[in-house]
Amino acid sequence: MTLSSSNSPIATGLLAYGMSGKLFHAPFLALHPGFELRSVVERHQQRMAADYPLIGSQPSTAALLADPTLELVVVNTPNDTHYDLTRQALLAGKHVLVEKPVATSVAQWHALTALARQQGRHLLAYQNRRWDTDFAAVRRVVESGQLGRLIEVHFRFDRFRPVLHTKIFKEDGRPGSGLLYDLGPHLLDQAISLFGKPLSFEKTTGSFRHGSQVTDCFTLQLRYPQGLTVWLSGSLLVADPGPAFVLHGTQGSYQKGRTDPQEAQLLAGMRPNDPAYGRERADQAGRLVLADPAGHNHVLPPVADPAAPATFMELFEAVYQTIHHGQPYPIKNEELEWQLEVLA
Repeated sequence: MTLSSSNSPIATGLLAYGMSGKLFHAPFLALHPGFELRSVVERHQQRMAADYPLIGSQPSTAALLADPTLELVVVNTPNDTHYDLTRQALLAGKHVLVEKPVATSVAQWHALTALARQQGRHLLAYQNRRWDTDFAAVRRVVESGQLGRLIEVHFRFDRFRPVLHTKIFKEDGRPGSGLLYDLGPHLLDQAISLFGKPLSFEKTTGSFRHGSQVTDCFTLQLRYPQGLTVWLSGSLLVADPGPAFVLHGTQGSYQKGRTDPQEAQLLAGMRPNDPAYGRERADQAGRLVLADPAGHNHVLPPVADPAAPATFMELFEAVYQTIHHGQPYPIKNEELEWQLEVLA
């Protein structure tokens, strides 16, 4: 993709430099010419200087928000803090990019969107999995129409982590904790971006790890017009995951594994401008089976990506275009409201 920067860079601050700050924000903000990463909140250890020695470290959120030169604040803190910190940033006159879940209730989200309008600032959601390369392949198959009328769709996001997390805020049952609020927003955003608002939904959750106080697994059943049913599932107790995406329609089926390489590449130290970044192997394209009028099945290659893969950098480009050029942000406020209605 071509990165845009026709105006001065957007001065940006991060509210944390844990895993999400280190992997999913700083590398992109540092490379995109439309942003200038200036400041980070580091209350205890100052680790960002080792990677970005020119970035200022602040001891508190209040200190970072007091900087009048900052235009954009990234809220990448624990889930239960998103509402309060986003509110503080908006009141300080900053645009906000907030990680999922954007809030822990519909009422909180309504309050934040109203405050953003009042302040004349952009409130944008960080839903990076909309730009996963595996999901992009699913989108191409759906939009090609090759499967006919879709009847049954399954999206799964599984892990095997039977031991409780060492980070207490992930396990103590506070608002926004548990797998439903961790992986659920990813799956819901993908489904809603493809199929829109469901007509109705059902939710099943469970807690099975020893000593767990939070949701360990969930299944969301979303019902759409023309009989389409979408199942979204996640679990922390799947040692041998199957396909992450399974779609059945009146003319065929498609299945694909969770093969997006971006997180693993970032963990390994690859930069987002590396030519290999975001590229899946040819054998990870998935399995597309179409039936001819006589009822015979044919295995075909899925619709190929016509250009370089869309990566998480597309999200930051969208943030830039929205703030500097007033372009519509692809993740709409109403889509986030629908997501929270299912999660709550």
